[in-house]
Amino acid sequence: MDIAELLAFSVKNKASDLHLSAGLPPMIRVDGDVRRINVPALEHKQVHALIYDIMSDKQRRDYEEFFETDFSFEIPGLARFRVNAFTQNRGAGAVFRTIPSEVLTLEDLGAPRIFKELIEQPQGLILVTGPTGSGKSTTLAAMVDHINKNEYGHMLTIE
Repeated sequence: MDIAELLAFSVKNKASDLHLSAGLPPMIRVDGDVRRINVPALEHKQVHALIYDIMSDKQRRDYEEFFETDFSFEIPGLARFRVNAFTQNRGAGAVFRTIPSEVLTLEDLGAPRIFKELIEQPQGLILVTGPTGSGKSTTLAAMVDHINKNEYGHMLTIE
């Protein structure tokens, strides 16, 4: 089993996340619920190899020095993923968050009119907060996309 197979399974099952953790079978998060994939538990060496193989040299150095690193990874034709690789008491672990390939509009999201009113202001600070998986990045992407399609100007984003 390789990382591409696990991620393809994750995408096929509409999972928001794939969790890899030494000592446990791979797990996916679907609609907020974490579900085990029906494969044997992964050993530390297996998880380490799966994540190490897709890291750049700099990411490997960061992982070795700080015991974690964040990066993005793409499988062309499948999806992009935001990855947090880490070391825990059982050994290597990683979480792969699926990044949507297309940006949804505010209308697609069913966002209330106030969202457009906020981003149409000539200046200001907008904070989008919430728990993991609540749609913060998706909402921000829709807001930035709306601004880019309708206005000219300078924008600074911090996530």
